[in-house]
Amino acid sequence: MNYIFISPAYPVTCTLFCDRLHEAGVNVLGIGDMPYDTLNDQLKRSLMEYYYVTSLEDYDQVYRAVAYFIHKYGRINCLESLNEYWLPTDARLRTDFNIEGTREDEIRTFVSKSEMKKIFLDAKIPTARQHIVSDAASGKAFAAQAGYPVIVKPDVGVGANGAMKLHTEDELDAFYRNLPDEPYVMEEFMDGDICTYDAIIDSQCRPLVESMCTYAPVIDSVQDDEDVSFYTVADVPQQLLELGRRTVKAFGASRRFVHFEFIKLAGDHKGIGKAGDYAVMEVNMRPAGGHDPDMMNFAQSTDVFRIFAEMITEDRRISPCSEERYICAYAARKDGHMFRHTHDEIMERYGADIVMQEEMPPIDWPSMGRYVYMAKFRKKEEMDEYFDFVLGR
Repeated sequence: MNYIFISPAYPVTCTLFCDRLHEAGVNVLGIGDMPYDTLNDQLKRSLMEYYYVTSLEDYDQVYRAVAYFIHKYGRINCLESLNEYWLPTDARLRTDFNIEGTREDEIRTFVSKSEMKKIFLDAKIPTARQHIVSDAASGKAFAAQAGYPVIVKPDVGVGANGAMKLHTEDELDAFYRNLPDEPYVMEEFMDGDICTYDAIIDSQCRPLVESMCTYAPVIDSVQDDEDVSFYTVADVPQQLLELGRRTVKAFGASRRFVHFEFIKLAGDHKGIGKAGDYAVMEVNMRPAGGHDPDMMNFAQSTDVFRIFAEMITEDRRISPCSEERYICAYAARKDGHMFRHTHDEIMERYGADIVMQEEMPPIDWPSMGRYVYMAKFRKKEEMDEYFDFVLGR
């Protein structure tokens, strides 16, 4: 089996996806914009061959790389980046080279927030009201109906990049005075924690592993320069489990890792749900960013990278389920903040619980923090004390 992996060096978890695919007997063929000598040793061992391009934005270079691999290795069975930013490029390449998977005329449903909204409404999956940004008068009319604050964000975007929370009509006016060139959408604000449905899905839209991550809205972390904390649990609440599976089927998501964002409503929202219910925000047809896949592993005592490889090669899960279940907690500090406890004090108290610590790549600092401490616990109370100790100022 030949698998072309676009951008195998970023995010860092891509190394582990490549490694497990290689272990499963897959010929992993990498195309990336990082020179080969800068790749880590594990990634180098996992790749059958690596084709360096000066820019993944240059479609002609990437096209030539795929053509080279087809000429040398024959039919390509899969082509993926597992990265939100490159999904349209993945689809275009599959279309141009007739590779199985989502094609160029289908990808907009997976990346456009306005197109996603149509699927949510058709499938009767609870979701916020949305307005496609046009003129200021229409925006003000929507905000008057939905109530402030409202969220504005790019129709096609990655994470919280470009997203803003507008609290007043003055802030709305300022947004329209500096209206971005790219298409934007406006949505009513739903207060609550974000709870994700993360799963690996087989060819029949059936989940092979499922998980939930809970965090405060990323837009607040970015806009307010807040430190970052969130956690992953192995057992997904039944209502979220059902909505996640319905969303998979509504989008026909198959043979992929998915990361769907829901919000657990803090209060009642007419037409959406009552406090404690879940409403969908958006779908992401790739794994969660950063170390979320690692957190799934720590929470479930499993290996989602291997399960993904089993899905690709066997279309089923072979790895056994473990009865060891934990809460995996992510605490990340940002630059410029003073904290009560030093690194040494954190390690002295929580060294036995910490499963990973590292500095994140600079591109991730605004949303994911700079220095990360990841730990696992049996009880939520232990996790809450840990967050206060690591992030307390």
